[in-house]
Amino acid sequence: MRQLTLDLLPESPPSLDNFVAGGNGETVAALSGWLAGTLIDTSFCLWGEAGSGRSHLLQSCGFFHVDAASDPELASVTEPMQLAVDNVEALSGSGQIALFNNFNRLKMASGMLLTATSEPPAHLALREDLRTRLGSGLIYRLQPLSDSEKAAALAAQAKERALKLTPEHIDYLMRHAPRDMRTLSSIIVALDQFTLEHKRAVSLPLLRELLINPPELAA
Repeated sequence: MRQLTLDLLPESPPSLDNFVAGGNGETVAALSGWLAGTLIDTSFCLWGEAGSGRSHLLQSCGFFHVDAASDPELASVTEPMQLAVDNVEALSGSGQIALFNNFNRLKMASGMLLTATSEPPAHLALREDLRTRLGSGLIYRLQPLSDSEKAAALAAQAKERALKLTPEHIDYLMRHAPRDMRTLSSIIVALDQFTLEHKRAVSLPLLRELLINPPELAA
């Protein structure tokens, strides 16, 4: 696949509704309960490998969101009452101090801190006091979707749009497109738009054309 970027695809903002949970139903239910106030704790940490959906869930919560990979000092954070920090392991020394202080501030003010990490907080190379704070809250692991779960999700999304995708079509997408569900789901939206605009049925040549020349979607 060449040139395909999310900014060329229809917008599909992250939400809890469009998150494909797979085997993460318990984790998503716990997060929903925490956001609704039925689970009461200052912090909620999601950990898991890349592609497991950590960033999607952080961006879907409506909190002030900051990615430590691009803002390791948390310079953009003022004093929000609901704070989401992605890629905590990328924090600089001053960023770790800032997150520690924000944790304490939010705890005193009954605020909420949502974090995402690649490993459990106790295993991260962070200040001990920050590891202790993050480890004292709710901690849930996100499991990446299996290929069969991704294929089933794509089939269901296509069916909702009355889009006729065969197993061969889905297999082609799984082999030639990025494997994260946000991109794959966006491609289904783009494919629906593409077939309607060009009045063509889904076929392997059409899929190749869509993936190689995504700018046509803007026509």
